[in-house]
Amino acid sequence: MTAPTEPQVATLANGVRLACIHAPQAETTSVSVFVRAGSGHESKLTSGLSHVVEHMVFKGTATRDAQHINLDAERLGAEVNAHTDKDHTAFHMRGLARDVSGFIAMLGDIVLQPSFPEDEFERERQVLLHEFTEDEDDPVSTAFKLFDHASWGTHPLAQPVIGTRRNIERFTRADLVSHVQRQYGGANIVVAVAGPTPLDTLARDVQAAFGAAPALAPNLIAPASFGGGIASKAMPGSSQSHLVMGFGVPGQQADDATAAVAAALFGEGMSSPLLGELREKRGLVYYAAASADVLDAGGQFVIEASTAPEQLDECLTELARLLALQARRIDPVDLERAHNQLLVRRLRALEEPARRLEAAALDLFIHGRVRSLAEWRAGIAAVDGERVRALFERMLASGPALAVSGKVPRGLRDRVRTLLAAQGLRCD
Repeated sequence: MTAPTEPQVATLANGVRLACIHAPQAETTSVSVFVRAGSGHESKLTSGLSHVVEHMVFKGTATRDAQHINLDAERLGAEVNAHTDKDHTAFHMRGLARDVSGFIAMLGDIVLQPSFPEDEFERERQVLLHEFTEDEDDPVSTAFKLFDHASWGTHPLAQPVIGTRRNIERFTRADLVSHVQRQYGGANIVVAVAGPTPLDTLARDVQAAFGAAPALAPNLIAPASFGGGIASKAMPGSSQSHLVMGFGVPGQQADDATAAVAAALFGEGMSSPLLGELREKRGLVYYAAASADVLDAGGQFVIEASTAPEQLDECLTELARLLALQARRIDPVDLERAHNQLLVRRLRALEEPARRLEAAALDLFIHGRVRSLAEWRAGIAAVDGERVRALFERMLASGPALAVSGKVPRGLRDRVRTLLAAQGLRCD
């Protein structure tokens, strides 16, 4: 399969940007609207509001009620979806390429002219509360929320996308209207399209649908300082211990691939140190992984695993030992594996329109341009073993954030400090 060309970009007078991934042979088209408004842009009182707005824009606009929003898209065979993250909210449609103008117009209507009907809001509020309860009962999700709080403290990045039960219960229609007025416009909107339609045609459609959006200033998040420490929550009915450990790494502004390479090296694939030792050799886990979660305001090197409570101490001891080994020496074979795994993952992503569109939009928000594949490959290739080793050394010196949920053994905090200290890790 031939990958689509590099994205082309056009900017409207009000600051709204269009990213076009031209794929002349495609018979379908993907249209996404990305708004630079997520949980990281929220205060404690507005935590969860971006997610509520994501749900509610589909409940009515100035020209369509909820039924017609769904019907108008589904009559064309289109898939409609949306999601909220810490740094953005996104709305997606995918269908036949001939209908691209209609998709852009519908998304413009939904994003810029939501009516937020009161009766629909009260019904959707109950749906959101059910979603909150499901998330609250999930031990893995709970571990990640605890980890974010340990990592970021009082910074908005610590807040979960779903918000708080109290906020969901008390938000009003006026709160939703104010949120859209303050954040949905100008430099905070990217319309991204992958398909056979050329840029100039798409630019006319985007101008018609988004040209009247207000010209707002970029919606930025203040830089976050990584904290650290231990957090835990026992959850009745859980038979496993779920742990998330991590360290602070540079945010996206640094444009540094070292954390991504380090995460792939440490925990991607059965031959990685993490899975090779914890699962294959010692049978301590069924699932474990490492990743680099890098946002504009800050980054996290994240290790997650689930284990039996009686094996938690051994799991943490081995995890700390493996981290300490990387800070001393990087195996050249592991480094080669990590480079190639990242390359294959990137090339596969080039064949998935949704992932390409999101990457292009986030590049525009953060860097003001879309980075090329050649630039990305050069950044990965530049990360040698010494850079990876030095990153592990810095992470261990700064100390981790650690969260455990599910079945939590008694006296966990003191034991964890002792276990990690034995391997040279400080955990305040």
